Amino acid sequence: MPHIVLIHGAWADASSWAAVISRLQQAGHTVDAPPNLLRGVAPDAAYVADYLRTLEGPIVLVGHSYGGAVITNAATGNEAVKALVYVDAFIPDEGETVLELASAQPGSALGDPPKTFNFVPYPGAPEGEVDLYIKQSMFHAVMAADQSEGDALIRAAGQRPLAASALEGKSGVPAWKSIPSWAVIGTEDRAIPPAEQVVMTERAKAKTTKVTAAHLSMISQPDVVTAVIVEAATDAGALPNAW
Repeated sequence: MPHIVLIHGAWADASSWAAVISRLQQAGHTVDAPPNLLRGVAPDAAYVADYLRTLEGPIVLVGHSYGGAVITNAATGNEAVKALVYVDAFIPDEGETVLELASAQPGSALGDPPKTFNFVPYPGAPEGEVDLYIKQSMFHAVMAADQSEGDALIRAAGQRPLAASALEGKSGVPAWKSIPSWAVIGTEDRAIPPAEQVVMTERAKAKTTKVTAAHLSMISQPDVVTAVIVEAATDAGALPNAW
């Protein structure tokens, strides 16, 4: 049996995968959902890459949003990773940044940081570095428009920040050039424009499923996201066809 490893995005934590984890575990799958440090593409990918090397057997690596950029780098050169699954995610090519991809098509709030974020300093930060928090008044519209405002506010209150420099960290050699990829695109996404997600998924030759959902489709449409993960595991040979 493979390890299905779920990497959360920015302004979230592993609990964002709870509904998907539950479904996968009930079906008998082994699931890991380690923390994403949210400090920058290179250090975050290095942390996940080290984590993956502690696992035995095949791996299906799944990333949401910014987590897509992380898995794109973390899986490079790891022969145990049999499939990549991108959920409402960035899928960068070498040298690209999250900020430029978010701004490549109109419609993303992430392309206007002063409007979207609170800038919060922290002790020991490099000069000019801050943590970015999505303004709570914008969280529902940007991240979770298909959830109730009350649920969105709870998520906004507990969000984990992303280091501002992470938006401009250049991606390395992409794993999707050598590892089969799948993708889920939420057609109502206001964080990463669906049109840009299409460009990225087509470039990566990812088998793509579209779902009527906002940016957190693994929360609002967990059945669809779970089915795509299991399909990826099966088609990539990490699972027997009986699954």
